Amino acid sequence: MKDMQKSAEEVGNGKVVLVDADVELKKEIGLMAAIALIVGSMIGSGIFISPKVILQRTGSVGLSLVIWGGCGLLALVGGLCYLELGTMLPLSGGDYSYLHEAYGKNTKKHKTFGNIPAFLGPIPSFLFAWTLTFVMKPSALAIMSMSFATYALAPFYPDCGIPDVVLKLTAAAVILVVSGVNSYSVKYAVRVQSFFTYAKVIALIIIIVGGIVNLANGKTEYLVNGFEKFDDEIETSFSSIALAIYSGMWAYDGWNNLNLATEELKHPRHLVIAVLVGVPFVTILYILTNIAYFTVMSPEEVLASDAVAVTWADAMLGVMAWCIPIFVAASVFGAANGSVFTAGRISHVAARNGRMPELLSFIHARRYTPSPAIILNGFLGLLMIIPSNIEGLIDFFSFTGWMFYASTMTALIVMRWTRPNFKRPIKVPIVLPILVFIIAIYLLFAPIVENPQIEYLFAVMFVLAGLLMYTPFVYYSVHFDASGEYSA
Repeated sequence: MKDMQKSAEEVGNGKVVLVDADVELKKEIGLMAAIALIVGSMIGSGIFISPKVILQRTGSVGLSLVIWGGCGLLALVGGLCYLELGTMLPLSGGDYSYLHEAYGKNTKKHKTFGNIPAFLGPIPSFLFAWTLTFVMKPSALAIMSMSFATYALAPFYPDCGIPDVVLKLTAAAVILVVSGVNSYSVKYAVRVQSFFTYAKVIALIIIIVGGIVNLANGKTEYLVNGFEKFDDEIETSFSSIALAIYSGMWAYDGWNNLNLATEELKHPRHLVIAVLVGVPFVTILYILTNIAYFTVMSPEEVLASDAVAVTWADAMLGVMAWCIPIFVAASVFGAANGSVFTAGRISHVAARNGRMPELLSFIHARRYTPSPAIILNGFLGLLMIIPSNIEGLIDFFSFTGWMFYASTMTALIVMRWTRPNFKRPIKVPIVLPILVFIIAIYLLFAPIVENPQIEYLFAVMFVLAGLLMYTPFVYYSVHFDASGEYSA
């Protein structure tokens, strides 16, 4: 997986010339960094805010805890499926690489399922790269940076709202910092990720310890009858449960992020260990944190809170309550850093295969980072903090993630037949990808059935609009040459 580079070198007369050299992403992610990337990407603002939404959809404390545990189990099952794919195809780019291998090749050596026509084969992988590069990753970065700004600035504006200009300038600064760090050095990026992972785990441990103290003191009134409805007006249906799972999986988002940077792992087994350690660890933290919330807050108080963790801190920590908003801000910052790290790998690998503009495949000549891809993600993230309500944007595009999860599960199943001779260090029972596929399809359509809105159609139309780029730039290979200190 090497790229040919025109790298800059100085010669005796002081001039700069271009020489050919082999440049590739370096293997700089060790085991602890890999675990930090999984844990740090998963723990964002969701666990501090999402309990309200899940409780509202389920109608009882007990069922909400079941949803949190079930979402963790689903993330682990999905992670096992991605382990088979990641160890079979140790390529960065995650879903893009798997869809490209399953459907994008049609040669005598590598057959696609049903001999897909040459025009159609690369479409699934391209649409994945298109959607994540230009919408999902930048909008997620924008939301996380705005969330960081909200929590970090809250102590400075205790009695009034944060001015919109200050909020957005702070969010823009976050985007510039995390993009700059990830462009400058992989080592620095993973160190930042590790540091903030420790910070967010400490925040959850503080809440969990508080919950244990409350349980020891007998504060279980909201847990002992947990499966009783606290509000008869809340109706629980298959659609509402699906939407609760939908919100829960948003809090678990990031369980497959390490597959996006597989080539940079120091050893392939680090992928396996990181997933098998990281996902269960986060699941346990999430369940215990939710239990801790309900030792202090009633279901009605949870529903009335805009930030459950902050409300819990106000009731439990007294004068030290200020530390939780700071920890939440650190948590979101770490998640933003992880998002930028993985976002750059998607468009880089897609461009390397000729599915994106050539410039995005370039690697910095000295720092070995996919800087152009990272800069593009940061630039789009800056644009997306301009609207007043960007949360609505991610709500309508997040469901497309389930479309690609379903597609990736079909890729795993298809390659059992089309790539039978590929080495599979990990081979999951075929029932697991089938189960994830069924759940993904169910969750994909559940929000539309529950609350059909025209915005979902617009989101699908944007995804399909990628075909307008695919036809000239991928199928007919129209491209523009570029040169400089980067490789292509």
